[in-house]
Amino acid sequence: MGCLMDWQGQKLAKQLMQIMISSFAVMAFLGGYALESFEIMLLVYGGGVVLTSVITVFYWLPQGGCDASKTKGLEETGH
Repeated sequence: MGCLMDWQGQKLAKQLMQIMISSFAVMAFLGGYALESFEIMLLVYGGGVVLTSVITVFYWLPQGGCDASKTKGLEETGH
């Protein structure tokens, strides 16, 4: 059968990722500006990127127990 991709989940993950990264960027800028600290800005943004990655990365993975031996590779199709 091969791998089943969850396209709706990927779309949701992409939208969630864009919203979260944008929100953390704004919060980081405002916090860094208010505290006059470039370090705080980078820490808040970096933490937001890590948190966003942890939350959204699993929606990008194939669903249904993808087994590489069950999928057709390019070498099998001749392309």
